[in-house]
Amino acid sequence: MHGGTMGPSGDLGLAIIRRSGARIPVVEPTAWPMRPVSVTDVLEYGTPQKGLSREVNDWRLRNLRHLWRGIRRVGLARTLRLPTMYGQLWLTVIRSDGAIVDLGLASLRVVTTAGVNFLVDAMQGTVEPEILKYHGIGTGNTAEAAADTALVTESTTALNPDNTRATGSLTEGASANIFRTVGTLTADATIAAVEHGIFSQAATGGGTLLDRSVFSTVNLASGDSLQATYDLTFTAGS
Repeated sequence: MHGGTMGPSGDLGLAIIRRSGARIPVVEPTAWPMRPVSVTDVLEYGTPQKGLSREVNDWRLRNLRHLWRGIRRVGLARTLRLPTMYGQLWLTVIRSDGAIVDLGLASLRVVTTAGVNFLVDAMQGTVEPEILKYHGIGTGNTAEAAADTALVTESTTALNPDNTRATGSLTEGASANIFRTVGTLTADATIAAVEHGIFSQAATGGGTLLDRSVFSTVNLASGDSLQATYDLTFTAGS
């Protein structure tokens, strides 16, 4: 006999079993690219594509006008090789029955003045930068502006738990100049979400707004969740 060791191994398969007896496989949301988006990425993840569901393609078509506001600014900065800071927002809907709707790239707008000032304060040690991880959504579709300090109409009691933003993860993107946070908000009433923000506190109605994005309506029913993936990219240069 030959000596050796053998460790346990196995596979895990998950499914949701409804009261009706229906068995629904658990599908993981898409892991969105962690790099600064290229033109190819914008086309692949922000525009209608063959093979995607009608729901996703219709949403992307409606959202193009919102996405364009950021594309033209980021594109100009890259063309002129200017140092810049900008956010990328990716959205995925998780239905109450476990179905996944990967909407894609929703926005490239807009880092706020309040957010920049907060980061300057953090460099002085008066606040902690890692608390910029709370995700809020709302129903106000006024276009983004650097002067924004809050969402126009933030969702509060329609969230589960009430009046509480999602606590996002704190990770690094594909390179050391990208900050990523992923948060999942669950609805316990209907929400016609059209705006998203990154904040410095979990409770709705306060905190510093780092970034605000407006996008085409995402309808959530009670029990549905919206997973928001936000990337903040810093580019070096002089």
